[in-house]
Amino acid sequence: MKRHRLLTSAVALALVTTGITVPLVLAGSDDGPPCRGIPAATRALAENPAAATRALDPGDDLRRLDAVRALLVHEHPCGDGGEVLGEVVDAATRAAGGDVPHTLAQARAAFAVTAVLNDVELPDGMAPGVARMLAQYVVDHHRYLGIDDDAGLPAVPAESARPDGEGWTKYGRFLAPGESHADFAHAHPAADPEGLLAELAKDPQAFAILYAAERAWFAHYLERLDGQGRDAGYHPKPGKGEYRSPQTSWVDSDIEHMTDRVGVLMAYRSIYARNGTIPDVTAFDAAVRRYAPGVYLAGEEQVTSRPPMASIAARRPSGRADEDLMDARHQLNTVLDAWAAARRIPAARATALRQVIDNRYVRALWMTR
Repeated sequence: MKRHRLLTSAVALALVTTGITVPLVLAGSDDGPPCRGIPAATRALAENPAAATRALDPGDDLRRLDAVRALLVHEHPCGDGGEVLGEVVDAATRAAGGDVPHTLAQARAAFAVTAVLNDVELPDGMAPGVARMLAQYVVDHHRYLGIDDDAGLPAVPAESARPDGEGWTKYGRFLAPGESHADFAHAHPAADPEGLLAELAKDPQAFAILYAAERAWFAHYLERLDGQGRDAGYHPKPGKGEYRSPQTSWVDSDIEHMTDRVGVLMAYRSIYARNGTIPDVTAFDAAVRRYAPGVYLAGEEQVTSRPPMASIAARRPSGRADEDLMDARHQLNTVLDAWAAARRIPAARATALRQVIDNRYVRALWMTR
């Protein structure tokens, strides 16, 4: 034991002298692999958002992506190491406040985190911090439909997301001026938010964070539509043959994507209950309810403000959740119906939106494997 302590001290001194920070490998339990200690320098990032952003920013050319991977990917961190890594992710990618836009470096960091955690089994305690990151970028990760070879950068500045002459931008509707956006469709490497969601859905707290963000985004979006259930700022021009896209096209598409995400979350809950990943779905649902007790209703008057994405994740619930919290289609349709009634949305338009939700929810449950 004396020789072992001397050797450990010598190695630690050598690392300090050379300025290299390496996680210390410690003995695990008798029936498990050894754990790996999280370096003090990494732990410090959780309390220093600016430094955390610098550490996880891969750059426009993604040259630092391997460094991000080395910092975040650990199979068996010791003690609270997984929780610390989640806090580092949250610190690096979170806006400075609900009314503050994400910076370009923060958006690139969000892309990098999603890319390096693809197909990675997260250690215990890390999932909630990563879920908070996705919640902060709920508008951006909704856009992901697969790799887009035209997506040249992992994140784009606000100038690139400005609406064109028709009031359209591929980065979404009702965007905040001055906010940078992560472009998860960037092809090299792939950053698949839905694949990450599959891992996060195993953890009830992470599940609750994502579910709350999706419902908050739905309410936020509805209250910005006009009295016809449209984006009033979108004015499509005639195309070839004088064809004009319906003014509701992008609204319908956005609500499809919202429903997809909620449906996918619920699909994974069912899959994990069947295969034993969630051993007790009743206990899982009770934990989700503890972490996400609220419902999110849309305002009864049209809202014209364009706040940053962080404000969506920070939205306060309108009230306590009812007993049907885990019936996600019911939750969406209840909010839609209340909004349509309060705003006197034409019956045909309200019915069409309800049909969009029903179709995509069933599709998500059916297609998620």
